[in-house]
Amino acid sequence: MERSRTKRITIGSTAAVGVLALSACGGAGGAASGGDGDGREVDVIMVNNPQMADLQKLTADHFTAETGITVNYTVLPENEVRAKIGQEFAAQAGQYDVASLSNYEIPTFARNGWLSPMTEGVVDDPDFDQSDILAPMAESLTVDGEVYGQPFYGEGSFLMYRTDVFEAAGLTMPENPTWDEVAELAAEVDGVEPGMAGICLRGLPGWGQMFAPLTTVVNTFGGTWWDENWDAHVDDPEFTEAVDFYVDLVREHGETGAAQSGYTECLTNLQQGNVAMWYDSTAATGTLEAEDSPVKGDIGYVAAPVKETESSSWLYTWAWGIQAAGANQEEAKEFVAWASSTEYEELVAEEFGWARVPAGKRASTYDNPEYQEAAAPFYQQTVDAIESADPVSPGVQPRPALGVQFVAIPEFADLATGVSEDISSAIAGRGSVEDALSKGQAEAQDIGESYK
Repeated sequence: MERSRTKRITIGSTAAVGVLALSACGGAGGAASGGDGDGREVDVIMVNNPQMADLQKLTADHFTAETGITVNYTVLPENEVRAKIGQEFAAQAGQYDVASLSNYEIPTFARNGWLSPMTEGVVDDPDFDQSDILAPMAESLTVDGEVYGQPFYGEGSFLMYRTDVFEAAGLTMPENPTWDEVAELAAEVDGVEPGMAGICLRGLPGWGQMFAPLTTVVNTFGGTWWDENWDAHVDDPEFTEAVDFYVDLVREHGETGAAQSGYTECLTNLQQGNVAMWYDSTAATGTLEAEDSPVKGDIGYVAAPVKETESSSWLYTWAWGIQAAGANQEEAKEFVAWASSTEYEELVAEEFGWARVPAGKRASTYDNPEYQEAAAPFYQQTVDAIESADPVSPGVQPRPALGVQFVAIPEFADLATGVSEDISSAIAGRGSVEDALSKGQAEAQDIGESYK
């Protein structure tokens, strides 16, 4: 999935642990699906997002009851799960059969022989209907013609805001806001209700945490990690302006404890009325619009804010990958085929409502009138966000590798995580953006030189 000018690299297991296992992580106990298994089982490690919590709740009474396969879950926060999966798959330890991976990791993992292809047992299953998977998602999980991942849910990014709070304050949110407009609105709504901050933005370190939204800000401000010749531009004025803007906005009008706030913390803040706006993943809608959500019906959704580009939405999927060294290959494929199926989406709709379906991956979901009705507040905005994302050219200059909120090379994870730690310190009032980017520039240039 890299552009023709991009150098393809293959990294050994030792190097991969360094670049893909981002931080040490503690152990976590597995949570079995329960049910009456017949001795068959599958071990799954996954991120602790709300959609995965629903999956845990539904597995025993449906998947295990129907197949006799017991599912043993290990669930960890995003940074920890990435580190553990990176170590596990690089070593091909075989402790886990299935892992939640993204369209960032899967191409590298596949090229290193760490994943089992899914042609047999999933793609060739007519009930699964591979042709129904949205093309951008399917293409990002395909390597050299083989499918190595199946999306559990897909996402773009957009701006979410409290319509009732804006109405009470006499404020109007543009359908296509600029970041300057967002900053002005954040100042207006900051403190408009007791304890309510103007906006939530991720400040938690991690390439997949803070730098998911922040890299889209860099893109639309005119910055880039590398140009098409692999020269680094991390300390350029445009990159610096974008990060200064982000840090100042969250420091002045952002959530309490911003330096330790990631996706789940911001989701909780918006749902509990602690913030008036949030820029993040379109996947948050399932929780915000759930029947038991205190803000159901009070959230508006508009396009990702821009500055120098026409759009700035990212393109991402949490998908399933099967470890090549896993002992339960057949069971793993049965689990993946179920968890990414239309049958599973219908099950979620039946149990929790259509708005909570892990969407963003199947065309049939968006053609479903029941889903359209339930997802009316965010349905079209989500489609627009996914379709507007441009992983080939997300900024104002040509890029050497694919990616909107990440750069599709293995070294990016370690680089961006290191830079994010220093930026998080700046958000907390320690250190400066300039020092963080100066250090990042030197490392990025070294990486770029290896690709020339």
